Amino acid sequence: MHPRFRASLLATALLALPALSPAAAPSFPSTYQPVASGPVLITDATVLTGDGRRLEGADVLMQGGKVAAVGTDLQAEGATVVDGRGKWVTPGIIDVHSHLGVYPAPGALAHQDGNEMTAPVTAQVWAEHAVWPQDPGFAAALAGGVTSMMILPGSANLIGGRGVVLKNVPAVTMQEMKFPGAPHSVKMACGENPKRVYGGRGQSPMTRMGNLAGYRAAFIEAQKYRQAWDKYEASQRSEGRKKKGAGNGEPPARDLRLDTLAGVLRGEISVQIHCYRADEMALMMDLAKEFDFRIAAFHHGVEAYKLADRMAEEGICGALWADWWGFKMEAYDGIQENIALVDRPKNSCAIVHSDSSEGIQRLNQEAAKVMGRGERLGLSLPPEHAIRWLTSNAAKAIGVDGVTGTLAEGKMADVVLWNGNPFSVYALAEKVYVDGALLYDRKDPARQPVSDFMLGQEVSP
Repeated sequence: MHPRFRASLLATALLALPALSPAAAPSFPSTYQPVASGPVLITDATVLTGDGRRLEGADVLMQGGKVAAVGTDLQAEGATVVDGRGKWVTPGIIDVHSHLGVYPAPGALAHQDGNEMTAPVTAQVWAEHAVWPQDPGFAAALAGGVTSMMILPGSANLIGGRGVVLKNVPAVTMQEMKFPGAPHSVKMACGENPKRVYGGRGQSPMTRMGNLAGYRAAFIEAQKYRQAWDKYEASQRSEGRKKKGAGNGEPPARDLRLDTLAGVLRGEISVQIHCYRADEMALMMDLAKEFDFRIAAFHHGVEAYKLADRMAEEGICGALWADWWGFKMEAYDGIQENIALVDRPKNSCAIVHSDSSEGIQRLNQEAAKVMGRGERLGLSLPPEHAIRWLTSNAAKAIGVDGVTGTLAEGKMADVVLWNGNPFSVYALAEKVYVDGALLYDRKDPARQPVSDFMLGQEVSP
């Protein structure tokens, strides 16, 4: 029988929180619980730690769901020992741009839940409320070494709603997959998509001018909303005013759309922007300065190479494809060296992402394409450097680098054992561990999760 993660439903009493900032009381909290596992020791492997180091003949010890040690001649009483000779070990791959669960397979109209195309700004919607855990794409991604991912709304709207970070584990509910402590994100989109969707209806925006006006109007409204809440909270903190409703009276009326945008202005919600052209990315950086928020990453960005230095200076990651280009006008000026050039400046943050239920299964090979194109330019891109595009840089972009993305003591034991160099065209993930538990084993059908939807389905050989 295949192992399926079933987090127990915890009966937790809700804390009596004051009616302060909408962000003060988390909604739909994670119920994720790691699968119980004993200690595991992988020995004598080539280890890419995710922070730029490559260790030959090294061991990785996982214990209590964490990385306990990385080194040589490690010992652990009672550990399951895995022979890593001739094999490579990396942190689990993190995909920062996925639509699994909100555009699941099979691709039926009834499953199209990624775009709320009812208004240009739909910051009130959350992708997590549409995630279908039975999507067979999750298991396929796990077989490709993906242990975590950020699920985003689509790009039909100027501000399309909140994204969510998930652990890639079989589950019944979204909450059982929800990455503990990961910040929410907000998905924004510039360029052709929003103006095509709404301009095609004779609505605004129908031009790039309308796009920028729409962002600015939304954030001006959010500034006022934030100020109202800040004023109310200050009154509640005033000495001697502890009674609910004292000071500034009743709290402002809740607005789910403005809750999200105020969270962006407070720095509580990361900003992930779908943007292709360099000139528009520059405008979005100016927009961020106008309203004092920080952009975590530009996604897709086929012209990001033109702004690589500025992105590095401002701490903005580039979550990019290896070679997708030319499928619409704003994607026409792409080059295959894009990621390699975005990676070149000091303090850069280049990432290989998928935006595809198929591409997520071979992100390691997408990264290998980047290595090849960069090396043709004379850049040095060894495996210990390139793995960061899939692990530590990705973790940084979604705000979880403090707990995952590298093989370091105390971090989550999200680990992949490869049959060889992960950037080879012949590379296969042999074993995939999530929080130290073996959730996928290529050689053991009992360790290859199958969603409830797929149970009983006849699959052609």
